[in-house]
Amino acid sequence: MNPFVAAFAQRGLQAVIVAVIVGIVSFAMMQALPGDAAYRIAAGRYGYDMMDAAAAEAVRQELGLDRHWGVQLLDWLGALAQFDLGRSLVYGTPIVEEIATQLGYSLLLAAGAVLTSILIAVPVGIASGLNPGGTLDRTMLGVSVFLRAIPAFALGVVLVLVFAVQLRWFPVAGFRGIQHLVLPSLTLGLGLAAVSNRVVRDAVVEAMAAEWRLFARTKGLSARVTMTRHVARNASLPVVTYIGVQMAYLIEGVVIVETVFAWPGIGHALVHAIFARDIAMVQGTALTLGLIYVVLNLFIDLACRGIDPRTRTA
Repeated sequence: MNPFVAAFAQRGLQAVIVAVIVGIVSFAMMQALPGDAAYRIAAGRYGYDMMDAAAAEAVRQELGLDRHWGVQLLDWLGALAQFDLGRSLVYGTPIVEEIATQLGYSLLLAAGAVLTSILIAVPVGIASGLNPGGTLDRTMLGVSVFLRAIPAFALGVVLVLVFAVQLRWFPVAGFRGIQHLVLPSLTLGLGLAAVSNRVVRDAVVEAMAAEWRLFARTKGLSARVTMTRHVARNASLPVVTYIGVQMAYLIEGVVIVETVFAWPGIGHALVHAIFARDIAMVQGTALTLGLIYVVLNLFIDLACRGIDPRTRTA
C-alpha cells in the first residue's frame, strides 16, 4: 500500500476512535458535575434573575434531561454517526455553525503560536548546537527550564501586566485586529519554544558529529553547503517529529490562553459551555479539538515522509 494512503487510513481510523472516546468521556464528566443541569441551562437562557423552578422544569422536559443518561448518550452517538452535532442547549443554534465561527480564531492563534515558536526555537537551537556547552547553550538551558515550568495562564498574565497594562504596546484582550494576536501567540509560542529549541539543539549536535557530515567535508563540500544540504535536512526530522508531540500542549494551551485573553475561539467557547452545562456544545467542541489533534499529527506524518525518503520505502 502507498505509504501516504496508509497514513490517511491510519489517521482516519484514529479519528473515529477519538470521536467516540471524546464524546463518551466529555458526556460522563458533564454528568458527574454537581448541581442540576436544567437550572444552569435555564439561567443561561433567561438570566439568573428571571430563572425559577418552573423555567428549569420546562427546560428539563424540552431537552429530555430527565431521561436516563444512557439514552441521552446513545442519541448523541446516533446523531454523530449522521454527522450531526446537534444544537446548543442554551442558545438553540446549530453547534456546527458555532464551531465554524470559533474554529477560525483558534487556528489563527495556533498558527501564530507555532510561527512564534519556530522563529525563536530554530535560530536559538542552531546557535546552541553549533557550540554545545558554551555560554549561550547553558544560558538557554536555564531559560528553557524556567519558561517550561511557568503555567501558560501565569505567563499570559505577566505578559498582559508588562506589555498591555504598563507599556501599553498591545491590547489586553479580545480580537479586533492583528495586534490582539501578539500577546496570546507569544504566551503559547514561548512555552513551545522552551522545549523545541532544545530539540533543535540536540539534533544539530548529533548531525554535526555524524560520520556522513565528516565525509561531506572530506570530499570537498564547503561548510555552508554541508550545513544547508545535509545537516539542516537530517536535523529537521526529529524536530518535525517532536512538533507532533507538542500538539497536545498546543491544544491544551489554546483552551487556557483563550480564556485568559478572552479570545473568541473554540477553547473559550468550551469553558463557557462547561459553566453553562451546555452538554452538546461541550461534546462538540471537545470532539473538534480531538480531531484537530489527529489532523495535525497526519500532517506531521506526511511531512516526515517528505523529509526522509527512508520512511517512504520502509
